[in-house]
Amino acid sequence: MSRPLEERITLNGPVGGLEALLHREPGADTVAVICHPHPLHGGAMQNKVVHTLQRAARDLGAHTLRFNFRGVGKSDGDYADGVGETEDCLAAIEWVRTELGVSKLWLMGFSFGGYVAAAAGARLERWPDRLLLVAPSVERMPFADLLPLAGATTVFVPEADEVVSPAATRRMLAAEDHAQLQAFAAAGHFFHGQLVELKAAAEAVLNGAG
Repeated sequence: MSRPLEERITLNGPVGGLEALLHREPGADTVAVICHPHPLHGGAMQNKVVHTLQRAARDLGAHTLRFNFRGVGKSDGDYADGVGETEDCLAAIEWVRTELGVSKLWLMGFSFGGYVAAAAGARLERWPDRLLLVAPSVERMPFADLLPLAGATTVFVPEADEVVSPAATRRMLAAEDHAQLQAFAAAGHFFHGQLVELKAAAEAVLNGAG
């Protein structure tokens, strides 16, 4: 059975409209929100890692929302050092929860988006039901300010990452009781040639088996 295509929408953000793609899954009580990489380095919701995470959640029967941060694509505003982008993420979560009436949240992010997802998760009244960070920016963003993590978090660590040091990720999260790290031996930062493995691993985490 074919699934409905994502709907292109504009939702209300803190500084104007946020361009987004929404997949509505009939009968679902879970929504996955996915955050994209750095806006100043070509990051956008069409990123292939972001799309892979979206498909993983969709194939598990969840609603999905991926969106462009302020200043990206057709979203209003300008880059705001991760602070404004965290506000964008929180606004997107609030909007989609109200729009769909769901009770469960899967929050995911890649690279810069991993930092934003963690920052947004820390500010929610209740920790996300799943928080998945793929190669999060632990060096270029103030990730240490988010520690200790307040709830269960899975971090995917590509061992051949040419952007984020795997060693730095391990050092940063070594003392975190709530963090579960999963290594990808053959993957670089952008998971070239490893998207099938990434999707399978994400599905396992979201399904509670990873």
